Amino acid sequence: MDQHQATVAPDDETTGLIDVEQAEAAIVEHYPRLVRLAYLILPPGIGRTRRVLAAHALAQRALPRNRGYGTGPDPHPDVELPWQRGTKGPGADTGYAYVRLRVLRLALRAARPRRWWQRPPALPQVFGLRLFPRSGGADELALERALSELSGPGRAAYVLRELERLGEHEARTLLRAAGVADARAALDEADAVPEQVGSRDGSLLESPEFDPCSLQARPTDLMRRRQHVRAVLVAVVALVVCGTLLGVPGRGWGSTGAAAPSYARNPSSERALNPARLTRVAPDAWRSASRAGFSSWPARGDRVRDTALLRRALAVWARPGRSVRVSATMGTQSGPPSGPPQLLFAGEVDQATVVLLYDGLRVARYAEAGEGGAAALDFARLDAADAATSTALVLSRTDGNVRYLTAPWVRHAWVRDLLHPNGAPRPLHRTGHGVTDPVRTVPQLRPCRGWPAMQFGSRLVADLGELAPARLTYGTPGAPGGGVRDVAGRAARASWARTGCRLAMMRGRGVRSVNAWRFAAQALPEAGGHAAWLCTRADTWRDTGSKVLAQFQPWGTRRGAAGAVVSSADNSPACGPREPRVLAGVLWKARSGQWYLLAAGSRQVTRIVATGGVRGRSHGRGLTLPAKAGARADLKARLADGGRLSPLR
Repeated sequence: MDQHQATVAPDDETTGLIDVEQAEAAIVEHYPRLVRLAYLILPPGIGRTRRVLAAHALAQRALPRNRGYGTGPDPHPDVELPWQRGTKGPGADTGYAYVRLRVLRLALRAARPRRWWQRPPALPQVFGLRLFPRSGGADELALERALSELSGPGRAAYVLRELERLGEHEARTLLRAAGVADARAALDEADAVPEQVGSRDGSLLESPEFDPCSLQARPTDLMRRRQHVRAVLVAVVALVVCGTLLGVPGRGWGSTGAAAPSYARNPSSERALNPARLTRVAPDAWRSASRAGFSSWPARGDRVRDTALLRRALAVWARPGRSVRVSATMGTQSGPPSGPPQLLFAGEVDQATVVLLYDGLRVARYAEAGEGGAAALDFARLDAADAATSTALVLSRTDGNVRYLTAPWVRHAWVRDLLHPNGAPRPLHRTGHGVTDPVRTVPQLRPCRGWPAMQFGSRLVADLGELAPARLTYGTPGAPGGGVRDVAGRAARASWARTGCRLAMMRGRGVRSVNAWRFAAQALPEAGGHAAWLCTRADTWRDTGSKVLAQFQPWGTRRGAAGAVVSSADNSPACGPREPRVLAGVLWKARSGQWYLLAAGSRQVTRIVATGGVRGRSHGRGLTLPAKAGARADLKARLADGGRLSPLR
């Protein structure tokens, strides 16, 4: 077949050919009728202006493409059209019959719901105007409503019957040729439309209400259009300026490694990301600083002058790319620095390059496995640190080992096992830059068999999986003269030996310090020995999110055995300087099999009352009552100042 021809069947026996010029002539001659046909088949819900433009687009796309057989929007250009001898009117034109089929097929396809991956067809563009046909009367409005309730094939069947004046057989054959699977159902749906009166000249479908070629024009929203124009102009100017700045030779930010592409530049951002503007503290500045902390740490490491490395670290901090692993402790923001940060360390550690930066609120740790390799970025909030809480920072974690960067005022370092209070500490070697040898971490998936703690001078710290180790203390919170002190002495180490394994409950909370306080001791019934009551409080760097545990520790059990946690509380001021008091209770089973309710309070407690499953009272800080297994009791305590105290929960 000639690629400029399409097949039609002018009668039941023979098949004729029409060329593209004949189809074009049919479209030009019968254009208003074809547009009206498409307008009536399209769903009314798309809006009158869009419906008008879509009808014109479908009528114009009915012209077959002369690109070869079977191409273009019509996958079946050689379909045989229904025809009868003696047909009059426009339908007698074979060219019109062909383009009418194409318009019908395109309109039915446009009336189907589109999938999310399908793009809407291109429409003629009319800017600044809304176009719609002239309004009709009540009869036209009723017909419009009736057509809106039909499906696309149903509207097509109605239009073919009422506008094209086709018989039932012709309409059914034409619908099938247009791709309607159930043409008979479409005709039945069209027959259900109430009969319209129409005019003297013909059907209501020929009225101006449904004429998309005789249109009225109105302006769009002028205020909104003006705002959109201004927004487009501003966006174009911004793109031109940004493109010009980023494209100037020698003015770029340099190689930024794993950093994401830059989106904006301003003087503040450039100063914060400029390695030359990094804050560098003198090596002995901590000696004369008014408050020792991270802000008085000098810049250390063998690559503190590596400008390319520092530029990559700053750029990744500001714009971490998709390949960068970013982590932050609870309550820590991971955004870019507000100004030039302070350089704490830059050097090689365990086959990786590490950079530590401090912006006064957070410490950022940047690590890369060689230039252009994998990168990681870790954040921790460490604001308002003093000499006691800024003794060390984590440099690397490799194969269950941790290396630390110690503070410049730390002269001696040891490793001590919390679960063996009588064992001698092991010296911890450090380099000239203050980098320690690897320290074994606590396995998270095995029972607690040991808990290494680092002793830097007189301070004892423990690793809780974050950038800064948590300081460990012992004593009464809020006591005159400073009751909380470093872990030193037999009683403090013995208490932490029974508490160390409970530090696992405090991982990932951004813990600043953990204090253990033995608030009471109690004799056990039936000559069962004695027990200690401890309250362990973990405070965070953000001053919220604290964790409080009340523990019951009978003496004489296996050495290093963790005490029983009888109650806990989150975000509670108990056992802290604001509320240095606590009340706790537990059910304890004697060797005889008898159960007892044991309760104890801090020094301010003068009386304890038990109600509920176990009833009784005591005058003093301790309570011992016989009980049954599984009994539940409510405890209340009276304080020396007349106040009341509830158990920790």
